[in-house]
Amino acid sequence: MRNSGDKKQPLFMISVVCRMLDVHPQTLRLYEREGFITPYRTNRTRLYSLEDVERLGMILQLTRELGVNRAGVDIIIRLKKRVELLQKEMDEMMQLLDEGIRENFRNKLMRLFLED
Repeated sequence: MRNSGDKKQPLFMISVVCRMLDVHPQTLRLYEREGFITPYRTNRTRLYSLEDVERLGMILQLTRELGVNRAGVDIIIRLKKRVELLQKEMDEMMQLLDEGIRENFRNKLMRLFLED
């Protein structure tokens, strides 16, 4: 079983990632210039982590399947990161609440999100 630290380990060269995702190397370089990914660099070699590959897969799905442009991808990535940070903060706050309050708060959140 992998832990989150393993996902950050740089493993894959650009040629391998290109074959995995069926993209041209120039596409990966463009996404790097755009700031969507930051592969590990050793001299002139880029090494991509599993986390990078997953992010690239999400970017490709947004652009290829959903027709999202690069500006839209940037917004989505930033919003996704903010949601993840807020979720982590909320999880930490929930740990501080006692069980009764936690369950009451969880029910209120569920009602709030289910109203949409």
